[in-house]
Amino acid sequence: MTKNKTLPAGEKWDLKYSDSDLNTPTTPCYALKEHSHLLPFYGKALDLACGLGGNARFLAQCGLKVDAWDISDNALTILNNWASLNHLPIQPLLTDLEQMLLPYQQYDVIVVSRYLDRKLFKQIEQALKPNGLLFYQSFLEPMQENAPKNPDFYLKSGELTQSFKNLQCLVNGEGWLNDSTQQDAPKYRYSWFVGKKP
Repeated sequence: MTKNKTLPAGEKWDLKYSDSDLNTPTTPCYALKEHSHLLPFYGKALDLACGLGGNARFLAQCGLKVDAWDISDNALTILNNWASLNHLPIQPLLTDLEQMLLPYQQYDVIVVSRYLDRKLFKQIEQALKPNGLLFYQSFLEPMQENAPKNPDFYLKSGELTQSFKNLQCLVNGEGWLNDSTQQDAPKYRYSWFVGKKP
């Protein structure tokens, strides 16, 4: 059998979500859920590398129109079916983020969780409208068990505030979080940041 890491990214993530369905639990990231009072009452949001769309679902339930981008067709199909069933404005888009350009000043809110591609930082900033909000949360080094095996996928301490210094920092934190609906789920070390475009 082919090892996961030799598969193209789309196939690898499709395999990860192959057992998922409409009942698979999904939850918004801590940075978004805990600071949702900062969200605008309406507008356009982007959930980047959305997976099953825990953030996208939450944003849509908060009244925003949401674009949800991911490389997994399986994950997006489930998210699309969920959005249709619940009559919520989520627009899934099958996307390879390494090949995609983010549109300029299109979004009031962008959420990125458990995904890190430093080459996208500048584009993410530019994709925000003035006064737009970025909610970013990802793994904090050192490498952790049951988390990415590639050291490049870990943030350094203080890296988000440094990387997004053109945004006004509203929230910044680091620590252990359980990002699952299950109490006994493993905790991970995360860094999180909420910034506002001037």
